[in-house]
Amino acid sequence: MNVNPWADAKVDTTSADRRPLLIVSGEKDHTVPWAIANTSYKKQALNAHALTEITEISGRGHSLTVDHGWREVADTALTFVRRFTDPAS
Repeated sequence: MNVNPWADAKVDTTSADRRPLLIVSGEKDHTVPWAIANTSYKKQALNAHALTEITEISGRGHSLTVDHGWREVADTALTFVRRFTDPAS
């Protein structure tokens, strides 16, 4: 989602080159609430070439990676990444 739809910077949500995308939202995030994260998810999920997933971390706000419980966020992301990487490489 682009805050300014007339900006030169655009995201190509149909790109065949995009890799799997995980959108992580905090349940108590008032900066980027679930409605915004989920709208971004729905737009990205239309890309037939790439997987998009969304998850909500309960009890967490916007500072997911720097507040207490950051390991849960890191583990969630790592689990997602490991699904798409070859451990032999």
